[in-house]
Amino acid sequence: MTKPAFIITIDTEGDNLWQNHDSISTENTRYLPRFQALCEKYGFKPVYLTNYEMAKDAQYVEFATDVIRRGTGEVGMHLHAWYSPPHEPLTSDDWRHKPYLIEYPRDVIRAKVDHMTKLLEDAFQTKMLSHRAGRWAFNEYYASLLVEYGYQVDCSVTPHVNWSFSPGNPAGQGGTDYRHFPSEAYFLDPEDISRAGKSPLLEVPMSIHLKHSPLMNTLKQSYDALRGKKRSPSALWLRPSGGNLEKMKQVATRSLAQGHDYVEFMLHSSEFMPGGSPTFKNEQDIEVLYRDLEQLFSWLSERTVGLTLAEYYQQRVN
Repeated sequence: MTKPAFIITIDTEGDNLWQNHDSISTENTRYLPRFQALCEKYGFKPVYLTNYEMAKDAQYVEFATDVIRRGTGEVGMHLHAWYSPPHEPLTSDDWRHKPYLIEYPRDVIRAKVDHMTKLLEDAFQTKMLSHRAGRWAFNEYYASLLVEYGYQVDCSVTPHVNWSFSPGNPAGQGGTDYRHFPSEAYFLDPEDISRAGKSPLLEVPMSIHLKHSPLMNTLKQSYDALRGKKRSPSALWLRPSGGNLEKMKQVATRSLAQGHDYVEFMLHSSEFMPGGSPTFKNEQDIEVLYRDLEQLFSWLSERTVGLTLAEYYQQRVN
């Protein structure tokens, strides 16, 4: 690999799932061609990690099928357990609580992975190779199913981030604690996904760095604990939030300076649509987003080469 890879991951899902608790729409499909065109301008290839409602949207299927046909991107799997069939209620209101897949019984987890994989492969007539867990919740059993179903790459790990403070099932333990996971790509240990091993599944963690020094994080968390608040350490992601171009560059710069052979970007498909997320509420917000993306992509085009997750996997094994 002559240059580090720039991997663009898009959680491709319904509109404003942060706030919609009783129905799901997929209007954001209409806003994806603009983003795809920007990626192609710089030779980048987004990975559309696709969930159930988007796989059932004919317009999205047409769009993504064309991306695959032209070799300008990839479709992978993304699974939101509370909405993806087969429907097996876990809480009093799964739409509101949005339980993690890993909180369901094993037979239900398997059935949901089986259904989503077959749905996507039928819709796009291609093997699903890449995956990201819904709400970033991942464990050893989930990883074993991905291997069984022929996935090559997972990108669910968010280094430094502890999701156990983010509830799913109110009676559960929250999400996955990634504070001690690697920050570089690794073939994971099937007995312990937090360390490298001999699994055929390649883990490609998100590009995330701590915002503060370890000492400052300890002080901040101690102060929060005194106020009765528990939260994950503050971190910077390679993820737009509106006007954070320099911080995204900082994340990429730190990753490359540490010798990482990729940087990984993420956003939700609904964030390209005005009002599709809490972050980008109107057309002005969207234009700020694209201003930042244009500058970020231009800057990264001089330092990286665009690869999909499956292409990055092939670089690692060859």
